[in-house]
Order: sequence, then C-alpha cells, then structure tokens
Amino acid sequence: MKPTFSSNYSIFDLGLSVCWHRSSVKQLDIRKVIVSVVTGAGAIYLCYKAIKTGLRCQPPFFSNSPVCIARLAVERERLGRDSGELRKLLNSLECNHDEFTKSMILHSITRCVYLLEAEAASCSNDDIRLVGCMLDDKDNCVKIQALNALKAFSGIRKFRVKIQEHFIKILELISTIWDSELHVSGLRLLNNVPVPEFVHPQLRRVMPALMEIVQSDYTTAQIQAIHLLTLLAQKEDLLYDILNCQVHPTFLNLFQCCRPANLLYEILVFAERLSEGRNSPHYRAVKWHYNEQSLHEALFGANSRLADRLLALVIHPEEDVQIQACKVIVSLQCPPDLGHRSPRQPSCQLSNSLFANGE
Repeated sequence: MKPTFSSNYSIFDLGLSVCWHRSSVKQLDIRKVIVSVVTGAGAIYLCYKAIKTGLRCQPPFFSNSPVCIARLAVERERLGRDSGELRKLLNSLECNHDEFTKSMILHSITRCVYLLEAEAASCSNDDIRLVGCMLDDKDNCVKIQALNALKAFSGIRKFRVKIQEHFIKILELISTIWDSELHVSGLRLLNNVPVPEFVHPQLRRVMPALMEIVQSDYTTAQIQAIHLLTLLAQKEDLLYDILNCQVHPTFLNLFQCCRPANLLYEILVFAERLSEGRNSPHYRAVKWHYNEQSLHEALFGANSRLADRLLALVIHPEEDVQIQACKVIVSLQCPPDLGHRSPRQPSCQLSNSLFANGE
C-alpha cells in the first residue's frame, strides 16, 4: 500500500517516506538518502536566506542606473546645483565592502565623473588618493575599475599630477598581471597622462612586458601598448631601450594587410617614429649595439623584410594606412651623409624594391 502525503509533511518526512517506499530494494542505502534529502533542504534554505538578505540590504548606489545619473546631469545643468551623487559614492568607498561592491562603486564613480564633470572638478586630491588605493586590492576587477575611474579623473587637468604618483604602480600591474582587460585599462590611463621623467627607470624594466602585449592576440591592448611605445620612442633616453628590446621572429606579421586597419595605422606610426629617432644626429653620434632578436634588427636590420610589407600596405584599402606606409618609406631613405652604407642596408633595399616595382 502506497503512503499518502498531507500538506503538513516536512521535507524530512518526505525523505523518510521515499526511503520507506523503496525499502524493498536491497541495493538502496537508506541512510545516504536521508542525508542527501536533508542536505538539499538545507542548501535551498540557505539560498533563500541569502537572496532575501541581499534584497533587504541593497547598497544605495545600486539604485542609480546609468539613466538615473544621466538624468542627474541634465537636472544639474538646468538647476545649477550639485546632485551630491559623486560625493556619496566616494564616501561609501571608505567603508568595508566585498570585492563586487567595491567594483560597482568604482564603476559608478567613473560614470559620475564623465557625466557630472562640474562635481568631479570640485573633488580633492584626497579623493584621487582614495581611488588610487583600490589599485592595491587583491581582486583584479577592483583594480580594473579603479584604473577606469582614474582615467576618468585624468580628463581634469588639476588631477594629472596626483595621478602621475600612481604611474609606477600602474606599470607594475601591467607588467606582472597577464590580464587583457587590466592591460587595456592601465594603458589607456597611461596614454592620457604625461609621462613623468622619474618613471623612466621603471619604464626600462617593463619594456619587455610592453613588447609582449604588442605581440599578443588582443587588438585593443596591442593598440594601446603601441601608442604608449610611440610616445616613449620620442624620449631620447628611452629610444635605445625600445629598439634593443627583444621581439619574436614573427614580429613583422603585425604589418600584414589582414590586420585591423587601426592596428596597422598605429604600428606604422610607431615604425616612423623609431626610424626618425634612429636617424637623428644625436642618436647617430653614438655607436649602438643591438642583440640579434631586437626590434631594431626586425625593422631595420640587414635581413629585415619590412620593405616588402610596406610595399604591400601602400595599396591597402584604407587611405590612412596607405599614407602612413608611404611616410615610413620616406623615413627609411638613406640620410645624405650615410651614402657609404652597404647596398644591403634596409633603406637601400627599399629603394631598389621601389624601382623594381615601377614606383
């Protein structure tokens, strides 16, 4: 006879009933079934409590969606008074929160800085320091959101010097943590702040890491890294460190027509700056020595195939890429006082290739 169940039965009774019903099956271990049912009931109860607690204890910043902050920005323009939203978020950042909450607060701060620029301009250096402290958090998501918030603040001129104090820390994060999103956020920030001279020694140490990012498979990070290296290539005391940096044998694949147009444009600008720098009288006054796997040898060495890649890019569908490829070709021409170079030098190779192709 089958047992009947009333609505007053508990989960524990249900487990016992199921076990009793199947008691004729010798292979069934009744104790295991009871433990499983009780454990499942406990897990369901804990999930219910967690959801209920989360709904009751929602942090105040979750109430403001992007639309709400945009509305605050419109109202501020109309009424001419601060919403107080950015100040509330910055104050809440001082409290002890879990990683997810801190990440969301920083994300909201970033949006507020962009949308409530007047309120952001009234912040202090202590606020920048507070956001910068989040770079030491153990969670990568918090670090990324802190970098994004600092990037937003870097658009306000008066905070740039304070943000520069975090330059070395940002370089350390980029060079020690292999996370593409972190690389993009960190490099975007560095590209938006003038490079202070006191970080040049640290830049020399992280140059191999920057070059690895350039040769990675994440286009956005590649573009940001190339853009930073292009800026650094114009620093006389850093040019040799960049040119002597070791690269993969496949480095010139970055100049292939199949690459995204924005990546090609950045790498061509980078090559032009390097070519101009190495041909400057000040740089040529020193006899430099490069390792065989260096960026210099890949681009300008006797066995470099850069000339062939440039000729292919001259007919690229994107006009900006065409023009920039031509600029690199011009910059590679032999300087007048270096006409004694061997005909195997890359600039002369390039000239010969141009004539051979009827250019």
